[in-house]
Amino acid sequence: MSGLRSWTLGLAATVAAVVVSYYWLDRPIALFVHAHEHYHYLFRRLTLIPEALAVLSLVVFLVLAFCALAGRRLARFPTVLMLCGTSLAVAVAIKDLLKYAFGRTWPETWSPFYPSFLGNGTYGFFPFHGGGAYESFPSGHATMACTVMTVLWICYRRFRPLYALCMVAASVGLVGANFHFLGDVIAGSFLGISAGSLGVAVWEMGERHLRLEKPAGAPVSSAPVSSVQRTD
Repeated sequence: MSGLRSWTLGLAATVAAVVVSYYWLDRPIALFVHAHEHYHYLFRRLTLIPEALAVLSLVVFLVLAFCALAGRRLARFPTVLMLCGTSLAVAVAIKDLLKYAFGRTWPETWSPFYPSFLGNGTYGFFPFHGGGAYESFPSGHATMACTVMTVLWICYRRFRPLYALCMVAASVGLVGANFHFLGDVIAGSFLGISAGSLGVAVWEMGERHLRLEKPAGAPVSSAPVSSVQRTD
């Protein structure tokens, strides 16, 4: 199965899951979570995972970028971390555009006078409305967590159970704290997985072309230290 076909099937499955969630799952889950809000503090701790990943990726990206500007050759692991930061930046930019395009309200009211499902019964999508009250879809936290974890999932396969645990924990925390509807998290997760996968694919394609286009007489390494090929 080609990568494009796999992505298209994943997009179709995501759309179907979001539609099912919107009509039959989002509101019951939000009401259930609200009725058990004394557990919210536990789930809020889980949402710190993507926030920490975002800050760490930004710091690492800046440090490695200056190292590259200084002429230092990056080893494989720093290159993978650099790719995490780059993919994350792209994913966040796309996420912001989608939030504006879909304009979905939040489960709970987090700021004064914001409409929300549990605040005043406002539920739905309001495309291109704009404003902080209409930025629930897709989940930015789920996007960030899944982007970084997907890059690591592809490049360092032996730790895949840990990556899966981080993605699931972040998603459970977002829904369990009523920060997002289930559909928001599903869409954000797909966006993050897409950004991470495409980031690695584009990097590998570009690196392959650079190796093929080396000038005659230039030394050719069979295993460039900047390669992000899969490893166990």
